[in-house]
Amino acid sequence: MNRYKLLLITALLAGFTGDMGLRADDLDQKNLTRSDIEALMDSLSNWGRWGEDDQLGALNLITPAKRKQAAKLVQEGISISIAHESVKEETDQSSPFEHTVTVNSQLGPIGSAGDVYSVEYHGFTQTHLDGLAHLFYRNKLYNGFSSKHITPEGCPQLGIENFRNGIFTKAVLMDIPQLLGVKYLAAGQPIYPKHLEAWEKMAGVKVESGDAVLINTGRWTRRKLEGPWTIFDGSAGLHASCLPWLKSRDVAVVGSDLCLDVVPSGVEGFDLPVHWVVVTAMGTPILDNCDFTEASKFCQEKKRWSFLLTADPLVVPGGTGSPINPVATF
Repeated sequence: MNRYKLLLITALLAGFTGDMGLRADDLDQKNLTRSDIEALMDSLSNWGRWGEDDQLGALNLITPAKRKQAAKLVQEGISISIAHESVKEETDQSSPFEHTVTVNSQLGPIGSAGDVYSVEYHGFTQTHLDGLAHLFYRNKLYNGFSSKHITPEGCPQLGIENFRNGIFTKAVLMDIPQLLGVKYLAAGQPIYPKHLEAWEKMAGVKVESGDAVLINTGRWTRRKLEGPWTIFDGSAGLHASCLPWLKSRDVAVVGSDLCLDVVPSGVEGFDLPVHWVVVTAMGTPILDNCDFTEASKFCQEKKRWSFLLTADPLVVPGGTGSPINPVATF
């Protein structure tokens, strides 16, 4: 990294003051506790914002005007998948994607083949969408729906079928390793609001209402160079102090190349606090285990870090989420 870029990054990080009058260290330098996270669940809540029966959550922020804005971002007509290839062996503390191909029939020159898929996609390997029925706290899902009604047959409220029209919005890719001049973030490296602000300034982008924020930690590069590791022993991701920032920008979707949170979380008595507040309080779906490798290269080449994001979940009544292939179109 050249000296000018190092000075620029240092100045950007030092100059961050944050939104809503918060100083950079108001939350990130505090030893947060479960009580602090519960307070954030209350103060950042979107419950009732779109009505007491709402089951779309922050996807309500993707308005027709937002979709039109996102469509105008398509200039080159090039699409790049940001999904990681499905993994067929048990790895990274996650179940394998099971796939069997069968020859169904063959009659003379005519034949056909079929597939059987089976995947326990919530975990640290398969790219998937966390829906609003995936997480609950103190027996409450997003918008106050009771988790006690969830059965093996499905979730009567907030099932993934409510997202059947898909996600079509502007996305901002935040490449934090590039910001910091490294190949990938180190084990347990927290990302603070000051990093998000610094990336906006360096990349010349602005996160707006209804956008998707995608966080690249360099997870797959780390795995390639270091090999697999126990995820909860140390993985880079968002610190809980980023939660007010995400709410202040009215983000509709958030995603990363692992589980979004930094782990360990740095919050006493609460693992994955970003996950729980984002889904349960804010009603914001999460894209987990994305692979931004190729999209990041293209963004760097074109010097543009926003694009059209499309992602269409399977329409499974009562489902808590879906395996997914998100696509960036430039």
